[in-house]
Amino acid sequence: MDGGELPARLLAEVTELAGTLVDAGRFVPGMSVVDGTGIRSWWWPLPAASDRAALRALLPGTDAASHAIIADALAVAVDQQVRARVAGADLVPRRPGRRTLPEAWITALGKESPWLEGSFDPDRARDFEQSVVEWVRSGRVAVGRLQLCLRIQEPVDLDGLALPWVVEVLIEDVDEPGSRIPLEAWWAGAATVDAEAGRALLADLARMTRVAPELAGLLDEAVPARVDLDEATVTLLLTDRVGPLTDSGVTVLLPSWWTGRRRLGLRAKATTRKASRSGAVVTEGFGLDELVDFRWEAALGEQRLTKADLQTLEAAAAARRSLVRLRGQWVEVRGSDVDGVMARVGRSQRASAAALLRMSVGIPVASTPGDNLGDIPVHGVTATGWLGQLLDQAQHARVQPIPKPPGFNGTLREYQARGVGWLAFLGRLGLGACLADDMGLGKTAQLIGSLLIDPLPEPTVVVCPVSVLGNWQRELATFAPGLRVMIHHGPDRDVDRLPDAVARYDVVLTTYSLVARDIDVLSGIEWGRLVLDEAQQVKNSGTAQAQAVRRLRAGRRVALTGTPVENRLSELWSIMQVVSPGLLGSSREFRERFAVPIERDADQAATQQLRRITGPFVLRRLKSDLGIADELPAKIERTDHCRLTREQATLYKAVVDDLLERVDESEGIDRRGAVLAGLTKLKQVCNHPALLLGDDSALPGRSGKLNRIEELLEEIVDSGDRVLAFTQYATWGDLLTPYLSERLDIEALWLHGGVPRKQRDSMVEQFQSDVGPPLMLISLRAGGTGLNLTKASHVIHLDRWWNPAVEDQATDRAHRIGQARSVFVHRLVTTGTVEERIDEMITRKRDLAQRVVGSGESWLTELSTDDLREIVTLRADAVDA
Repeated sequence: MDGGELPARLLAEVTELAGTLVDAGRFVPGMSVVDGTGIRSWWWPLPAASDRAALRALLPGTDAASHAIIADALAVAVDQQVRARVAGADLVPRRPGRRTLPEAWITALGKESPWLEGSFDPDRARDFEQSVVEWVRSGRVAVGRLQLCLRIQEPVDLDGLALPWVVEVLIEDVDEPGSRIPLEAWWAGAATVDAEAGRALLADLARMTRVAPELAGLLDEAVPARVDLDEATVTLLLTDRVGPLTDSGVTVLLPSWWTGRRRLGLRAKATTRKASRSGAVVTEGFGLDELVDFRWEAALGEQRLTKADLQTLEAAAAARRSLVRLRGQWVEVRGSDVDGVMARVGRSQRASAAALLRMSVGIPVASTPGDNLGDIPVHGVTATGWLGQLLDQAQHARVQPIPKPPGFNGTLREYQARGVGWLAFLGRLGLGACLADDMGLGKTAQLIGSLLIDPLPEPTVVVCPVSVLGNWQRELATFAPGLRVMIHHGPDRDVDRLPDAVARYDVVLTTYSLVARDIDVLSGIEWGRLVLDEAQQVKNSGTAQAQAVRRLRAGRRVALTGTPVENRLSELWSIMQVVSPGLLGSSREFRERFAVPIERDADQAATQQLRRITGPFVLRRLKSDLGIADELPAKIERTDHCRLTREQATLYKAVVDDLLERVDESEGIDRRGAVLAGLTKLKQVCNHPALLLGDDSALPGRSGKLNRIEELLEEIVDSGDRVLAFTQYATWGDLLTPYLSERLDIEALWLHGGVPRKQRDSMVEQFQSDVGPPLMLISLRAGGTGLNLTKASHVIHLDRWWNPAVEDQATDRAHRIGQARSVFVHRLVTTGTVEERIDEMITRKRDLAQRVVGSGESWLTELSTDDLREIVTLRADAVDA
């Protein structure tokens, strides 16, 4: 069985687990003699007990064949990855003469080809293979049916006489996991009956003492059931031996106080100026850069220690004790920790609010001003005043709502009033905010409310996509008619006079592309507030737009986005770097501390830490949350499966053949380009042959998907409903608009990237009118964000975009506040094609904020030719009969 026979998804998961094993060094060398072929060297996987859950998750079934398939695939993946890492290494020094079998084996372990060079006697090779197996097995403790367990028992204090620590040996039958009995009890009965099992256990014990020499005393006992250890030795066993013992097959039952142990460290107690009673209005002048006074306290985890506690720890350290009972629990004593804490307790210092915020969530700090903390842990921060309010993870709920900002012409829902209060609260602290409410919950109205409750002498600059520039102008005129609004856009804009002109306005509207173009002038203006609408536009920190936005100077910074993470966590870092620079550290620090552990390993601790540090600055409410937009109608989603016509199937197969031939003949960037070009052609074929051929040929009767589009639209239009239809291909929109208008005898609007802003605004207004046209076709990238199109009660995705967050954004042009009817979402997928396979993959990973999907189609370019063939090859049931 070859790992390449696995489905692509399962193969990717096996490869990921193999990488984890290789990173952890859990692999061993091996060898196999293959009759009629030769001798093969191997790097075998050596999973530990901690890998069992991951292995079980991979199994497609419970039968032995499924186990064998996964085992073979994992072995191949580990072998390939280890060879890639040791490639070029000279594992055996060269010497004159013919290589011996062991030398040839070790040499083959370091080469790309696993086969041994030279000819060797098969029987001798099999003997050597068995020797290798025995050698590897000698590194494992438990190799039989019975496995060893260790239970550590703490000493009992009898009349002041401290008894030693006891390590008791238990045994467990691998066929009955969880049923452990003391070795002493087993030895008294079964050992006398099953002498072979007794000898095997003694051999296991001997191997165990090689891993943990502290347990060698067991072998001196007639019945190796328990051994006494002193305080220092049991500490060494707990700190240094548990991991190796577990990896070698021995289960160690740890005391509960050890698994939840807390290390002696410091806690910062800060004092800041008080916020007002309401929590919504405070004196200006705060910010993450402000220096805050604090003093160090001694802490054991979250528990503050008293002088008496510190005296106990000092005495224990002076006596060179390793463990001491403190407040009813055992505490590990490290002399360096005690010395470091005692030297700092009570000392007053200063640090930036940002540094204290990072300390509060457990991010290590190398030093504070004038003090290198070294390895001393910091167990959080307590604070009074505004910083204490900020550190309170429940502060979102306690910020005073502002239901009616002065001059606001409209009604805010309760959650929106809280959002306005939260924006004002952070703004007056001089802190950045990311309002990340679900799409359609009225982020624009909340931002406008905060402009009115928190007015500034300098203007606010709103940076947005050109597609929503008109929407911002209308919303400001509706909700805040008293605000003076300027639009900086178009070829007639006066860049040179802009600094003088903006002083006469409260709000300046502009676009991301113009900020990059006019940044030299815009960066010279002192803005009161910077607002980024659809802030995912700066998700790639290296783009000209993102770099330009970071150069804008503003006392308050707000990001508005319904999707703070679309593909990768680095996008969140890029957005937060604009609104709260430095909060998440450098790009490299963020990747090492958060992005890699969360995206690759699904690390829950890193996830919680990231939520805690961004929590005060990110407010996200979902439509499905209790009490949020309860009046919003339902969103009903379905996938419509369409079959190819024979013409489409013929074209599809031709594109597949051409694609596979090209990727076989190319490599590197040329290969990736060929894959992307081929995927685009396949998706075009799935839409319609004319889209691929570009020959202006007739449309009717040639596409199963077009047939379904016509059926859907006839039903929708006949019922008097309106519909939005999204496509990623402008050419497809060009073809469909006149065709559907004539076919259905309706007016159809076509909004794409080439439509000027004024015409775009006119289209939106026309569609939203009571007598507007029933159909608007929209380019996914040009109109997938920022538009309010609530007159539509149906949304059709004419072709699939690999990132579901982009589709969700487009759907929420209709499913948002102001929608009075249920919204029906239709996703058209062509059966048996690449569309269906990718649809299956992304359906399992729709929550991109926690489980990141690859960016667009780029991840597909890295697949092997065999995996690519599996994804793109047309299935037999795809063609309409």
